[in-house]
Amino acid sequence: MLNASDNELITRTGPGTPMGALFRRFWIPALLASELPKPDGVPVAFGLLGEKLVAFRDSTGQVGVLEARCPHRHASLFWGRNEEGGLRCAYHGWKFDRAGACLDMPAEPVDSPYKDAVKAVAYETREAGGLIWVYMGPKDKRPEFPDFEWTLVGEDQRLVTKRLQLCNYLQNLEGEVDTAHVNFLHRELRSPDPSTTVPGLQRESRKPDQSILPPGNLARKQFLISETDFGLVAMARSEEPDDEYYWRMTPFILPSFTIIPSGIDEANTWTAIVPIDDHRAWGFTATWHHARPLDEAEVENVTGGGGVHVHVDPETFLPLANKANHYLIDRDLQVSQSFTGIFGVRNQDLAVQEDQDGTICRRDEEHLGVTDRGIVGTRRLLLKLAKDLQKGIDPPQVAHPRAFRVRSVTATVPRSLDPVELFASGQPQAADAQALGAAY
Repeated sequence: MLNASDNELITRTGPGTPMGALFRRFWIPALLASELPKPDGVPVAFGLLGEKLVAFRDSTGQVGVLEARCPHRHASLFWGRNEEGGLRCAYHGWKFDRAGACLDMPAEPVDSPYKDAVKAVAYETREAGGLIWVYMGPKDKRPEFPDFEWTLVGEDQRLVTKRLQLCNYLQNLEGEVDTAHVNFLHRELRSPDPSTTVPGLQRESRKPDQSILPPGNLARKQFLISETDFGLVAMARSEEPDDEYYWRMTPFILPSFTIIPSGIDEANTWTAIVPIDDHRAWGFTATWHHARPLDEAEVENVTGGGGVHVHVDPETFLPLANKANHYLIDRDLQVSQSFTGIFGVRNQDLAVQEDQDGTICRRDEEHLGVTDRGIVGTRRLLLKLAKDLQKGIDPPQVAHPRAFRVRSVTATVPRSLDPVELFASGQPQAADAQALGAAY
């Protein structure tokens, strides 16, 4: 568990906070690119890291992200006119370009130099992978954009969605690196009858790594973590017949991204949870295949709402199954078929995460076990980096953008190639090349 002060530090991400400063050293997703469909179109108001922001696509098609407050009298620029290369405040007509430079002060004297002295707060943007990304940290510390593989493939090889999550970001992030919960929260009590099941709840296109194991199998798992140049990898090793181990490896990519484990030649799914404020967050999910267009079953996994991509209100991005309607829980289904009675993997996650001791969990009152090793490692890494940054030590991971080009791993390998045992026997190169390197 965390003590109360560390829990306060790790969950608060607003301006001036240690964790907020850490988030601001990374490129983070802000919007779907489709939210700004055309030049000089409608601006979008949104929040990130405790700040109120407005995004717009200017006349050249480039995206600007500004603090929502107009520097003049603090009216929201969301109400402004997006025209001729800038956003013009509706209150007094002051106009700003995407870099925050003031282009016009129509009520000031024509020869006044005042507009050259006023700037709106502006953040650097990057459009990649169907998302608008922002960098909100010191300009002289801006890192290279990370090499996320899914941002580099063709549009037909990926699908990206967004949701509003009504809890602190950490409650979702910890769920993503928590392998043990799959055995319970997403468990099916029996194979469903397609003729009587809610569409999407059946095991369509369920992969070997996603199969729901009896709870007793947890006793045959070993949980491990390993720090990397992009964050860490949370690993679970299960005993299998025929002298084999089954590995499930979840990359945690700083500051708050993960990749759900899948097979070597299957589609991967990247997740991001980005704080709006301390009690809400944006969730982004990207499913992609590295070598080919997504097939029909993979597209259905995204659009059907039964997996980790969730159906949302198109205006607010609030999931249609939410706390107000008890996530549409079906208690009869819970008795006969589904461990939770809630349709959809992501909806099941939302139910327990948004109602996890409120919007900010009191981690000083937890009781963790051996299955929580990935969660402990994630917390320790985030806290160390945030505290180091307070001392003037930059997060080293931002210097390795190529390291962010990773996939998840699920694989069944002979126990003779087990990396843990090979490392213990003094054969680290064999462990890397034979057991893990083959997965890539």
